[in-house]
Amino acid sequence: MTVLVYVNTSKQVGDPEHIKVFANSDAAETWFEENDPEGVAFEYEVLE
Repeated sequence: MTVLVYVNTSKQVGDPEHIKVFANSDAAETWFEENDPEGVAFEYEVLE
C-alpha cells in the first residue's frame, strides 16, 4: 500500500497545513485542483 504526501514548505513544522497525506491519486488531484494547482505529492510505501 502507498500514500501520497504533500509538504507545504511555507508552513511551520507542526502546523496542520504543513503536511497532507492522501490515500490515492484521485484524492490528491482533487485537493490540488482546489488548493495548489502547481503543487506536487510524492508516493511513499506504508510500512506495516
